[in-house]
Amino acid sequence: MKRTPEDPAAESADAPKDDAPARETEAARRRRRAVFLRELAEARELRARVQPRKTKERRMREALRMRTFRI
Repeated sequence: MKRTPEDPAAESADAPKDDAPARETEAARRRRRAVFLRELAEARELRARVQPRKTKERRMREALRMRTFRI
């Protein structure tokens, strides 16, 4: 999901106005972050479908790592 220059949300997110309150800047940052996290989750799901063996190995390594730090 790429933004186009004519997209008003992209303009306000990339170039906040000087007279805009800090709230709007924070809202724009949160919107950008939400888009990023959504795309990241989508990429992980795609990777899990395309490379199931590597995904399983990664899950096992992560589980082992988490067990190591348990008290």
